[in-house]
Amino acid sequence: MNYKKEDIIAKVKEENIKYIRLQFTDMLGMLKNVEVPVTRLDDVLENNVMFDGSSIEGFVRIQEADMYLYPDLNTFLVLEWEETTYGKVARLICDVYTSKRVPFVGDPRGILKRNIEKMRQMGFSKFNCGVEPEFYLFKLDEKGNPTLNPSDAGGYFDLSPIDTAEDCRRDIALQLQKLGFVIEASHHEVGPGQQEINFRFDNAVEACDNIQTFKLVVKNVARRHGLHATFMPKPISNIAGSGMHVNCSLADMDGKNVFYDSESKNGLSEIANRWISGLIHHADGLSLFCNPTVNSYKRIVPGYEAPCYVSWSDANRSTMIRIPAARGNKTRTELRSVDPSANPYLAIACILAAGLDGVAGNVELVEPVYANLFALTEKEREALGVRSLPENLSQAIKAFEKDKYLQDAVGDHISKKMIMAKSLEWDEYRKFVTEWEITHYLKRY
Repeated sequence: MNYKKEDIIAKVKEENIKYIRLQFTDMLGMLKNVEVPVTRLDDVLENNVMFDGSSIEGFVRIQEADMYLYPDLNTFLVLEWEETTYGKVARLICDVYTSKRVPFVGDPRGILKRNIEKMRQMGFSKFNCGVEPEFYLFKLDEKGNPTLNPSDAGGYFDLSPIDTAEDCRRDIALQLQKLGFVIEASHHEVGPGQQEINFRFDNAVEACDNIQTFKLVVKNVARRHGLHATFMPKPISNIAGSGMHVNCSLADMDGKNVFYDSESKNGLSEIANRWISGLIHHADGLSLFCNPTVNSYKRIVPGYEAPCYVSWSDANRSTMIRIPAARGNKTRTELRSVDPSANPYLAIACILAAGLDGVAGNVELVEPVYANLFALTEKEREALGVRSLPENLSQAIKAFEKDKYLQDAVGDHISKKMIMAKSLEWDEYRKFVTEWEITHYLKRY
């Protein structure tokens, strides 16, 4: 939808909008908003709404606090799930500008846009992304706080009466459809209470906007069903974690998918092979943005389908990158290591940058792996040239610190802020004594 200012004004009157939420995303991927009454619509449309950036994670120091919100008019959306008696609420997703009216270098959405511009300068028109975010539904206690009791005892593709969260999942899908999402499928995932709802791919920026909206809808609808939705990568030990597989493809200036080559053995073009090699080369540094929490690395362990090893294949689900069977315009790479705690804008910006480094011919080509990597020993994997992904957040931080290319992709501001924030998180975690340690060591020593 190509909205103009007059379209927004007309929509606000037509829909009886009383409040407008100006949304943006902080460095850690948390959706934030400034809500204003509709009487300030002119200020909104003239980019004159300000906020205190010093209070937002990864933004600016207190002496640089004043920042402007520049709404993307094409993201105007009536929040249908908001049940109000006084009128409706609409939202606009915003880019963040400094007090000097220039784009803020630490705005995650702006960072993605900058990398897309570099892509266009290389001769590509679109970076298409389709994501598969998984989440858990847990019951609430009598005080309304989330528990670790799953909403149901279902498993992969189960249905009622085993899958008692079926109505909640369907309600989420219906609410998303009202907002314009094209829902392709929804189903129960492997873990008890674990769900997946897939929606159609989009250009990278719109895809990230959709992820943030998706999370907001999931959490709000779940709450109305007396449940808590979490995108935490590994909420329960010894049960499957939640991933967010990212399917990607590039298009040339004529809109043609450049990953497809009908003449090649596996249908993949040289550009696709170079793209994959770029992701493989930068996989360790990518982990800081694709798996940004201490908990992320509890998911990336053998035995639970999550990829642990840096590799790719067109016929192997144990690899980090899988090539789905569809060819032609649907040819794509599926990066399976990403989890839903990631800031989508920063993760996808880094994925794009890493892939383009390969496309530019700056890394060696990597051959596919067809062996079941989970069944091999470490020496056997090493013989195939396959290394492991970082095993914890500390290793991911160190890998990113060595990857100057990815640091350039996100910029100096976010690089330093992210390293600082995640180093503090790791330090706090490594000082904490867990229940596992108490169980295993208290009586023994």
